Amino acid sequence: MPRDERRAQLLNAALEVFVSNGFHGAAMDEIAETAHVSKPVLYQHFPSKRELYMALLDSHLATLTDLMLGALNSTTDNKERVKAVMRAYYRFIADDDQAHRLVFESDLINDPDVSSRLETFNKTFADAVAHVIAEDTKLPPLEAQLLGRGLAGMAQVSARYWLETDGNLDLDVASDLIYRLAWRGISRFPKES
Repeated sequence: MPRDERRAQLLNAALEVFVSNGFHGAAMDEIAETAHVSKPVLYQHFPSKRELYMALLDSHLATLTDLMLGALNSTTDNKERVKAVMRAYYRFIADDDQAHRLVFESDLINDPDVSSRLETFNKTFADAVAHVIAEDTKLPPLEAQLLGRGLAGMAQVSARYWLETDGNLDLDVASDLIYRLAWRGISRFPKES
């Protein structure tokens, strides 16, 4: 099997095991077995469980970053931007095969390397949102950054809660509710004094 295909196979198996067992409960033996490879093959690609976990985290954060920035840059109409970003976030949560649990609910969340990667994602996304806000509203950078973080947090927390509803609330309805809430708030800047 070509190296890239084998690596993808191993990452998929690792995701399944890490989501089921958490980082601390996962074993390289189980990951190798799930991937239908020997442990030496697994170790050829990933010398440790930690490196495997970090590669998986980096991959999912890169995908999420691309989705969020793609949605943000998909239009110059700010109302449509907010709608696109909320929809993209909900789509990631819905379509990610439990990757959001690895990203946002890891038992390594307090590990400095993991928290640094999550902060890099949060900062990149919030900075992009803040740039649009500052450009449109002329708010000072720190205020625009706070609003960017607030909007990003709204998307993250509400989408994770939506997932817990087990399909009792349609994805489009849920993301539209949050988009309308966010737009009604952010569209008032800088009109209010």
